[in-house]
Amino acid sequence: MAKAARRITAEDAAGLVRSGMWLDYGAVLGQPDAFDEALARRLGEVTNLRFRSVLTTRPRAVLEADPEGKHVHWFSTHFSGYDRRKHDAGLAHYLPVNLGEVPDYYRRFIEPPDIVVFKTAPMDARGFFNFGPNTLWMRALVERGTVVIVEETPTLPHVMGVGTGVHVSEVDYIIPGHDRPMAELPKAPATEVDKAVARLIAAEVEDGSCLQIGIGGMPNAVCSLLAESPVQDLGIHTEMMTDGIVDLYRAGRVTGARKQLNPGRMVCTFALGSQYLYDFIDRNPEVEFHPVDYTNLPHNIMRNDKVVSINNTTQIDLQGQAASETDGFRHISGTGGQLQFVRGAYGSQSGKSFMCLASTYEKQGERRSRIVTTLTRGNVVTTPRTDMMYVVTEYGMVNLKGRSIAERARALISIAHPDFREDLERDAYEHRLIPREFP
Repeated sequence: MAKAARRITAEDAAGLVRSGMWLDYGAVLGQPDAFDEALARRLGEVTNLRFRSVLTTRPRAVLEADPEGKHVHWFSTHFSGYDRRKHDAGLAHYLPVNLGEVPDYYRRFIEPPDIVVFKTAPMDARGFFNFGPNTLWMRALVERGTVVIVEETPTLPHVMGVGTGVHVSEVDYIIPGHDRPMAELPKAPATEVDKAVARLIAAEVEDGSCLQIGIGGMPNAVCSLLAESPVQDLGIHTEMMTDGIVDLYRAGRVTGARKQLNPGRMVCTFALGSQYLYDFIDRNPEVEFHPVDYTNLPHNIMRNDKVVSINNTTQIDLQGQAASETDGFRHISGTGGQLQFVRGAYGSQSGKSFMCLASTYEKQGERRSRIVTTLTRGNVVTTPRTDMMYVVTEYGMVNLKGRSIAERARALISIAHPDFREDLERDAYEHRLIPREFP
């Protein structure tokens, strides 16, 4: 029997919460604000509340109202800067996932949430609420949630695609949201190092390549260079839609004409950037949003030819293991879709995956190498050595596929910062990564 959704206030919706409940706040720009603020005012009256979400873009009222973590336990499948700070304070927890598998986790392994609440665009004439640029695993949440609450938000972009909304018959309660502008993620400026890395990658992109582009200065720099290049008929099949991809499209480089999967369409599962991006995706039929188990699973990614996957890492060892989500035991982001796109690109006909990093970084006033003999104690491997293809720093590009440990070590040392190469080579010999008799 179809549900009869009721319109209630955010305060009434928060009144449905009982101590010990599991709540799910959805994802990214879809996390609720009006409900969150109303629930924060009930903390103490209700306790031991557990929340799941991903990539928090604004401070959460329930966390701010509970600075000692007495009432709220926050779980995230990928940290934003805000989530990271709360984790540093002992107020948040990371849930390890390959992002493309999360819908299956909800359907098979994760305890169903007692209440699911998230932002949507206002209901349309057919009775549908659009998820906005947060498709991800929202359909699985609606299926699994005991109570489903939507927070109608007029400023949320309305997106096109598959699995992008929920019908009123699947909703229990509707509450009014705010008319605040969406949270924005400013486009990271490209440094000279970013531009040097981007030049090496851009030279490898061919006509008809299908791009997955991550977040950050290096991927943005790649987009800028490609926008000025003669390359034609690029396609987009990515996890995250960014400002840089919009720039590339508007420069006439993206047509999707040579894609085998969703030809002529830019495919993604969520978007995060500036208002420029949000205006572009709003009701734009050329941008298709799909659930994350469509965009991120390798067997779908590889259906397009010439997939080019571009991702960042923070540390790589001489065997080719990439640690992209931790700094020792400190969690900083998440696995996200990195490993799945690395594998999908490799499985694609003529596909290529690129792992980018600056050769050095500063910590406690000291310059350190990002290419190391062995990973920092506590660092988590995001992409295993067996999956690594191209590694790129400002000093060059090497391909690790089909190379022995000694060959990998030599290759990676060659693109490390010159100031660290001698020490890396000495360590490699000492630990027998490179045998003495190696040619």
